[in-house]
Amino acid sequence: MKFSQPQTLKQIANLIHCDFVGDAHFPVLGMNEIHVVEPGDIVFVDHPKYYDKALESNATIILINKEVVCPAGKALLISDDPFRDFNVLIRHFMPFQSSNVSISPSAKIGHGTIIQPNTFIGNNVVIGDNCLIHSNVAIYDHTIIGDHVIIHAGTVIGGDAFYYKKRPDGFDQLLSGGRVVIENNVGIGALCTIDKGVTGDTKIGEGTKLDNQVHVGHDTVIGKKCLIASQTGIAGCVIIEDEVTLWGQVGTTSGITIGTKAVVMGQTGVTKSIEGGKSYFGTPVEESREKLKQLANIKKIPELINKLK
Repeated sequence: MKFSQPQTLKQIANLIHCDFVGDAHFPVLGMNEIHVVEPGDIVFVDHPKYYDKALESNATIILINKEVVCPAGKALLISDDPFRDFNVLIRHFMPFQSSNVSISPSAKIGHGTIIQPNTFIGNNVVIGDNCLIHSNVAIYDHTIIGDHVIIHAGTVIGGDAFYYKKRPDGFDQLLSGGRVVIENNVGIGALCTIDKGVTGDTKIGEGTKLDNQVHVGHDTVIGKKCLIASQTGIAGCVIIEDEVTLWGQVGTTSGITIGTKAVVMGQTGVTKSIEGGKSYFGTPVEESREKLKQLANIKKIPELINKLK
């Protein structure tokens, strides 16, 4: 997430009431999660296990809960609770805007696009030409939709990331300030849920088709011309490359990559990154031929036991 105008290190420190290490005029251009940070971004870290990863990342401002040696060319924000202060910055730079109308006046809707009754379109949404948005769809703020996109009834686009920190009194949610970006010629079935990025974009590539009741987690990037069947659940920060097929009730863990033209058979649990151009099945996931051989061999166990008697 980039700020509408550059900030300084001192300005950010004043917003969250913390100390800083570095030039007070050090430029701060935005904030992001560690997998998508760029120079000028803030990244937060609150666990010693990830200190080095954050300090060595592309981020040039590290919001951290310990005084450490500041890497050359970077700056530190020293906070007793980086998670809390990251939320403070989200609220400041991307505050929630309520709406009391079905289609926000700030939304931009292209030529030939049809919006069916009872659909909600939030603030600063952009929808391209010749789209068809069926009834009871909810499109949250800042969503970008291309041309010739079809979205069926009951789908929700732009919900918050499922991202929590456990506290003594319950779970504290990391606020979401990102977007959903849907490219041209995408088809989305009924009752799908597509979460926005925490600070970046959740993306669905051109020509991809989602069946009914598909969930796409925050910051996931789906490539072009993919087919994703009903009741598939895709976790956050997953990369699905072009022309991948996921059959019904596939589930994935977060932070993995599914390679180009991979085919994942129904009810598979994708527990790790997998190469493209192959077929997969089972939990934990394996190449389908190997997995089916294993299942066939299991059926032979009673016969083998009887031979040993």
